[in-house]
Amino acid sequence: MSEHIAAISDIAAKYDNDPNRLLDILIDVQAQERCVTDDVTRQLAQQVGLSWADIHQTVSFYHFLSETPRGEYTIYLNNGPVAIMQGYEEVAAAFSEAAGCSIDSVTEDGRIGLFVTADIGMGDQEIAALINRVVFTCLTPEKARALVKDMQEGLSVQDMARKHREYGDGNNSLPAIHSMVRNNIQKAGPVCLGPYEVGVALRKCATQSPEDILSQIKASKLRGRGGAGFPTAMKWEFCAKAQGPERCVVANADEGEPGTFKDRVLLTERAELLFEGMAICAYAVGATTGSLYLRGEYTYLREYLEQVLEQMRADNLLGKDIAGKAGFDFDIRVQLGAGSYVCGEESALLESAEGKRGEPRNRPPFPAQSGYRAMPTVIDNVETLASAAQIIDKGADWFSNMGTEESTGTKVLSISGDCDRPGIYEVEFGITIGELLDMAGARDPQAVQVGGPSGHCLNADARDTMISFEGCSSAGAIIIIGKQHDLLAIIDNFMEFFTDESCGSCGPCRSGTWMLRNTLRRIRQGQGTREDLTSMRQLSEVMKKTTKCGLGHTAPHPILNTMDNFPHLYEALIPEQSDIRVFDLEASIKAANAAVGRTSASKETREKEEEQL
Repeated sequence: MSEHIAAISDIAAKYDNDPNRLLDILIDVQAQERCVTDDVTRQLAQQVGLSWADIHQTVSFYHFLSETPRGEYTIYLNNGPVAIMQGYEEVAAAFSEAAGCSIDSVTEDGRIGLFVTADIGMGDQEIAALINRVVFTCLTPEKARALVKDMQEGLSVQDMARKHREYGDGNNSLPAIHSMVRNNIQKAGPVCLGPYEVGVALRKCATQSPEDILSQIKASKLRGRGGAGFPTAMKWEFCAKAQGPERCVVANADEGEPGTFKDRVLLTERAELLFEGMAICAYAVGATTGSLYLRGEYTYLREYLEQVLEQMRADNLLGKDIAGKAGFDFDIRVQLGAGSYVCGEESALLESAEGKRGEPRNRPPFPAQSGYRAMPTVIDNVETLASAAQIIDKGADWFSNMGTEESTGTKVLSISGDCDRPGIYEVEFGITIGELLDMAGARDPQAVQVGGPSGHCLNADARDTMISFEGCSSAGAIIIIGKQHDLLAIIDNFMEFFTDESCGSCGPCRSGTWMLRNTLRRIRQGQGTREDLTSMRQLSEVMKKTTKCGLGHTAPHPILNTMDNFPHLYEALIPEQSDIRVFDLEASIKAANAAVGRTSASKETREKEEEQL
């Protein structure tokens, strides 16, 4: 056996050749080999007992996996909305010029690969990039050129990070993280970022019955913080009553919505609180298995999170007979993602955690009935589970006395864009958009994007709108867009994001996102008609009713919101004589060829052939 084959074999063996751990195996192969070649795919297929097609479809799905080498230094430059607003184009050009390769390519010597990615959870410190999974923030063209010089001289990525910026605040400076990322906690509220003593909630939990825990979560009126606001106690009860010999608890830390970065801070500063929340949930529903699905962009936090888990096991807060309670057995492992926004959808996350493409499942059954590896499974996001731990510690009344009647407690918000104080704000539900703008030091806003691209784009008249489930809900992102920006250019960025991130498994989303994006671009180029405005609304309604998951349901929101709240922007771009559209045959043929990967005769060649006939 050659050394190369043996190395791949060792990686698979580390995960017991378990096909359900395929994603972990592929991530490690990518890190070692810089790609997952066809030969490697065939070797792994034999070793883990899957077909070549099973492995190939997983490799081809994820952004951070590649069948061709990505470069000794692989740069993923964030091209999300806040980066675009703050100078992405200049930084991208500086990287490209200094490295001597274009975006989405690798230098001839294989040293530097330059790629873009939609969001890496650094909206409060843009422009940002990942280089071999190490985070670099607050980039400028000058810094980009200096980093390329370091790569060309062979400096390690860790040394590059130390050279170009000091470590961030809080736990970011710990040896297990050693990152330049800053928390930017602008307002610490009483729940997720409030006073907390490790282990107190879990020890209180162990003195009560599972039914008591469920009753307290129900009395608190805690609702899921992922945006939909489903009652947490109801989800837990569904799982507890489901048939199955084992149950599972999964923390969804795949916050891929552009503009969201709250989980990054909670994972950095409140990991124990999250893990206690998971264990409390496990006690309530009778689960013994748990996992944290950590988005690939946050790989830099993995070593630290593993250390926290190990310490909690040593302190009898995880493992066997937790907190001295006989039979209270529960443990957690970290499952890395590999770059896919749709994996934030709970059933797609489960598919990914099982080593497959992150395509949403058909429902029913719901995860609470049949989730991870067919076990009844609770999937909650980081903020929800952290809140649950504080409820058990401080009481349901303490929690429900904050916020509003329908939206109890607090919400952790990620505020970025055109403001003086970007960062994390934990506020009570019921706060208004105007209060948030003032708190963050908004600079002459024309729009506020609440909840990321899939949320609500509000105009300046919305200052009295409340952040709440009964008002304007938000999974956490607030992007402030100043009047100096072309708002429709940012909406174009959102639609490009949805087009790229659609898993493609259902036609209405696969085609609809593409059609909406292209129609918007045609309008922005002054080639639109009033009929386009009508057709975009009609297509959006079809997508909302027929797509398989939340991505397709909400992908039309950026266009619908701006058509409703900023109609003048569209009106200004529609020509007066807009009844007849000029059809560019050559452009259409070129686009069709590009879409299917073919070539066809040029216009001149076709004309000569017609003359000969």
